[in-house]
Amino acid sequence: MLSVVIVNYNVKYFLEQCLCSVKKAMESSGTHAGPDFQAQAEVLVVDNHSSDGSIDYLQSRFPFVRFIANTENTGFARANNQALQQCRGKYILFLNPDTILPEDAFGLCFSFMEAHPDAGALGVRMIDGSGRYLPESKRGFPAPWVSFCKMSGLTKLFPHSKLLARYYLGHLSPAATHPVDVLSGAFMWVRKAVLDKTGGFDERFFMYAEDIDLSYRIQQSGYHNYYLPTPTIIHFKGESTRRDVRYVRLFYTAMIQFVQKHFTGPGAWFYVALLRSFIYLKSIGTESRKEMKGKATSLPTSYITGNVENVVHIIKKIGNKRIIEGGPDSADELIYAEGLQYSFKDIIAAMQNNPAQKKIRIHAAGSNSIVGSDSKNILGEIIILDN
Repeated sequence: MLSVVIVNYNVKYFLEQCLCSVKKAMESSGTHAGPDFQAQAEVLVVDNHSSDGSIDYLQSRFPFVRFIANTENTGFARANNQALQQCRGKYILFLNPDTILPEDAFGLCFSFMEAHPDAGALGVRMIDGSGRYLPESKRGFPAPWVSFCKMSGLTKLFPHSKLLARYYLGHLSPAATHPVDVLSGAFMWVRKAVLDKTGGFDERFFMYAEDIDLSYRIQQSGYHNYYLPTPTIIHFKGESTRRDVRYVRLFYTAMIQFVQKHFTGPGAWFYVALLRSFIYLKSIGTESRKEMKGKATSLPTSYITGNVENVVHIIKKIGNKRIIEGGPDSADELIYAEGLQYSFKDIIAAMQNNPAQKKIRIHAAGSNSIVGSDSKNILGEIIILDN
């Protein structure tokens, strides 16, 4: 029915929250996908030689997951393909470990794919760890003009222009369903029959641009890629890789690989030269950027809401934050405790109603951690709870 594939590299606590949400989504899928969905679904986690003890930590907590341990970091594309060879599902969901899903995610996606035989793949609306919409939820192919507008800043200046903002398809409403060019590899639901035609991810891409390449090949095979505004998922940014000089070089080198693979003609060399120049300029800017740190005058204040028994457990364990009872408005950050009284879907809805842009942390019922991420440029916060 469905095979969920997750590639992990040193993010065991974020993956813990992700797997908690995956489990709930599997249990809740019967409403849309039928009672047999959960029994036929499978979850495969490929660990790319993590040094944080991910498998030892997670295996006993999630016995329904099939863990595959690599002895080296094989890269995102190869690790996904490794799991793909073992998948039995009609649909394959390539999912990042730093994501959290609402309970109805699988059922809604399954229903859409069943009703749209022209759909080769779909992606969904994504928000970051503060509840902000992530524009990479839907993208256009990075043709020369599209990329020039993105790199030159024109896309940022005219975010809704059909001509100048095609990189993020800014002219298409994030609140509506659309056929789009590129889906994000953070959540990429693909028909297995289509992957049998196109093949999996191109392993020449070690990291980045492999989702663009696969999206392109899906369209070339005669199918459409769709963006869905519901369900909405959380995608914490900057967890598996930091947005540093190495990231800049890896990302734009992957873009050069994509251009060299799919673009020909006299303009291709200029496009590659433009990308190489941008790598150089962006690297200089990243290296020279100083991180500004303010001096904290007191312990940060946290307001906890959600499942009552989880709240009691968390209050006993947090030692570097001051828990307040006055209400969310007077707190520096909000901690949402998922459980019977507060679902992942409730948390995601509340996060999007965060006008003050407060820091948000999430604790899944039964997990041993609280996680949150405020920016794609720095690693998120992890609070480890004692058993």
